Amino acid sequence: MDKSFMQAMEHRRTYYHIGDECSVEQGQIIDMLDRVLLSVPSAFNGQSTRLVLLMGSHHQMLWEIVKHTLSEIVPEEAMVRTREKIDKSFLAGCGTILFFEDRAVVERQKRENPKYAESFEMYSAQTSAMHQFAIWTLLEDMGFGASLQHYNPLIDSRVAEQWSLNAEWRLMAQMPFGTPLSSPPEKEQLLPLHHRRLVFTN
Repeated sequence: MDKSFMQAMEHRRTYYHIGDECSVEQGQIIDMLDRVLLSVPSAFNGQSTRLVLLMGSHHQMLWEIVKHTLSEIVPEEAMVRTREKIDKSFLAGCGTILFFEDRAVVERQKRENPKYAESFEMYSAQTSAMHQFAIWTLLEDMGFGASLQHYNPLIDSRVAEQWSLNAEWRLMAQMPFGTPLSSPPEKEQLLPLHHRRLVFTN
């Protein structure tokens, strides 16, 4: 990392205006994803997160699937704006990372740990979120701009069919990334810190 973890975390933002130039080799992106998978914690060490990296035509296909799916349920006048947003913000990038949770792992954990069974859905969402945040931060540190999207569950079945994915994998989020073409606005802080953090000490 060029920055410290704290600096990278503070620098991470949502980028909607991205381009398809990829100055980082694909192997470096894959290596980053592998290291995140090996390092990010999960409840009971379940390791339920699954990642799919889509580059080139596969990345483009994903966003064509999103547009096609939305066109079946969104009025045409609204779809004009939606297509423009997808084309300029998400499809315009150079890749997308899909985040999945393996339902077989989650269900096995429920059976093996019945006292915590009702909590494993929450644990699964938490481990996915940690992977999302780590990868988002590291993509930015590599020079990319990224955003986190949630067109699931609308696109789940078509995505699984298109890439012949395991039926037990549940899609959690999509992260398009590319070259930042403009700077995002300053992040708005809705409450002062003393409303968001308590400290009790002796």
